[in-house]
Amino acid sequence: MEFEEENYTIVLEGRADGIMESETVVTVDEIKSVFWDLSKLTEPVTVHLAQAKCYAFIYAMQNHQDKMDVRMTYINLDTEEVRYFYEHYDFIELEDWFQALMQEYKKWAQFQYDWRVIRQASIKELEFPFPYRKGQKELAQGVYRTILRKKNLFVQAPTGTGKTITTLFPAVKAVGEELGDKIFYLTAKTITAAVAKETLELFYKSGYRAKTVQITAKEKLCMMEETACNPDACPYAKGHYDRVNDAVYELLHQKDVFTREEIIEQAKRHQVCPFEMCLDTASWVDNVICDYNYVFDPNVYLKRFFAEGVRGDYLFLVDEAHNLVERGREMYSASLYKEDFLAVKKLVEKRSPKLAKALQTCNRILLGYKRECDRFQYHDNISEFIYALMRLASEYELFLQKNRDFEERDTVLELYFQIRNFMETSEGLDENYVIYSEHEGDRFKIRLYCVDPSNNLQKRLDKGRSTIFFSATLLPIGYYKSLLSTKEDNYAVYAETVFRPQQHLLLIGSDVTSRYAQRSEEQYERMAEYIYRTGWQKKGNYIVFFPSYKMMEDVYEKFLVKNQTRMDCILQKSGMKEADREDFLAEFAAVREQSMIAFCVMGGIFGEGIDLKDEQLIGAIIIGTGLPQVGNEREILKQFYDRRSGSGFDYAYRYPGMNKVLQAAGRVIRTVTDIGVIELLDERFLRREYRELFPREWESCEVCTVENVGDKLREFWGNRKNK
Repeated sequence: MEFEEENYTIVLEGRADGIMESETVVTVDEIKSVFWDLSKLTEPVTVHLAQAKCYAFIYAMQNHQDKMDVRMTYINLDTEEVRYFYEHYDFIELEDWFQALMQEYKKWAQFQYDWRVIRQASIKELEFPFPYRKGQKELAQGVYRTILRKKNLFVQAPTGTGKTITTLFPAVKAVGEELGDKIFYLTAKTITAAVAKETLELFYKSGYRAKTVQITAKEKLCMMEETACNPDACPYAKGHYDRVNDAVYELLHQKDVFTREEIIEQAKRHQVCPFEMCLDTASWVDNVICDYNYVFDPNVYLKRFFAEGVRGDYLFLVDEAHNLVERGREMYSASLYKEDFLAVKKLVEKRSPKLAKALQTCNRILLGYKRECDRFQYHDNISEFIYALMRLASEYELFLQKNRDFEERDTVLELYFQIRNFMETSEGLDENYVIYSEHEGDRFKIRLYCVDPSNNLQKRLDKGRSTIFFSATLLPIGYYKSLLSTKEDNYAVYAETVFRPQQHLLLIGSDVTSRYAQRSEEQYERMAEYIYRTGWQKKGNYIVFFPSYKMMEDVYEKFLVKNQTRMDCILQKSGMKEADREDFLAEFAAVREQSMIAFCVMGGIFGEGIDLKDEQLIGAIIIGTGLPQVGNEREILKQFYDRRSGSGFDYAYRYPGMNKVLQAAGRVIRTVTDIGVIELLDERFLRREYRELFPREWESCEVCTVENVGDKLREFWGNRKNK
């Protein structure tokens, strides 16, 4: 059914589950399949009934009926129990209800149309806010062409390229040319989300009009001491749906950018859930800044945009895209622990012997796997376990319906969610998965491990029009192309750097190694000597990156003997809280009489995402090739890619390791005025297989030893001083 308005047409369509005609009345039947206890259902769910009433009105109008019946049919999928609810309506009653519904909808449709006119006009006039740096215009054109052709683009964008502004600007312009309708800026960390917001602010200052929201995690938005999303425990959940539309409509007319603080304040005013209101607001904005999870994670993704059968003209901008490989593997994998089944069995056996028995059955099957497992064990078929989980899930749901309030409910519920996730993951098992079990300390785990996440990620990418993956460390590009997308026609580009080769000195230490088998007191002494001589040559702040906390501490002890308080030292500690991190980074801004050496772990919280500009950091010493620690999952990766392409070591160890090295090195040169040194202390960096992974900016490098490193540093800093 179509409703013609002045500037747009509203189309209403749907398919009724059943139309039953008799001599006296026509009945619309709407069927809902549920897992609920139907004995506790006293009336139809309001939104379900509204759907059926729409069908009834359309049928009555098209077939000139003066009255209609509606039957709501609820079917319990487990018990096959059926419950009916009957409603009777005159056509005039249905018509009045439907017209009121359409008036409410037209208010939103008119807002959408009016705002789109404003947005498009502002984009037409929008210009790049700065003079283009070297390579920026070409990169922006490449992004625009990719969107125009509905393709995906992988961008290796060295630090200083301005990758955020150079991808966002052409995406915004593409929206202005009707090549997209909504931009999702996807991040792995809060700091990169902040950069995206700052970039959009530049556009706003130039006249850009668009609605932007950053989706914040539920825990950070929740106004209650404990996040309990039910009307009995949360006053903001009670009656939320009665008030949220007015709250969102009012918010949309107040501002263009919606911060976390403004979302919370509006939620308080209207007594609604701030997280749910934030998601509702996202439906009406032009730019959504959010974590990868909200697009890709099957347990978290925004169903209003990406559910089955739903897609749109979305433009995905994936920042720090190198992080999406491991994040993707984790999103599409699932694990269960044998011990959790036993623990929950003890909690419920007095309340539900049936549930306890179903839990014991699963535990027994896992016990059989455990007895067969030495280090880790591959499984070709776990159908017996899956069937047992299906039976367990049915008992679980009945138990949770009958036992809505008891002390251990959260623990019992947590295992239920894990079981559902495991079962849903098992439905998508294919050649990209490995099923294995392993001993993890004193616990036994079975895991559905998504080794290659590209197929699952591509299903989400297909929900949009075009995707731009970008990072300062997207090398080798073929590795990331193979793991982040299944398309064969993806584009790739290496953005030009604006930095001059003279801004940095790259040294490779040929007389030192971090190989596990060759670690020794002598090697640690040599590493400490490198650090000492580097910090002594020029006063400034340096970060030394180590492959592990253990090596960091061992070398630090050696360094203290040499240092004798001539340089200040700070150490990264495991499990640092946000305040500790801020204090640690504040040390780089302090005024000092001598050099400061920061001892950190490669791949940790200070290995990427921190921005120490100007003279806050003048050197990075990277010890080792960053290879991930050997473990069962790494070995499974290696074996998988050895079978697939013969590149197991590269995929499991070398490529992820070099990414950490490149990220650590990228902390040094952040602006066109920065000057600094990068030392790679491991003889393996001299090998061809590692040199091939160097970025173009590292074409000029020098080999050194601990004896001559001081001379090379002195020459470099002397040349900079003379210039």
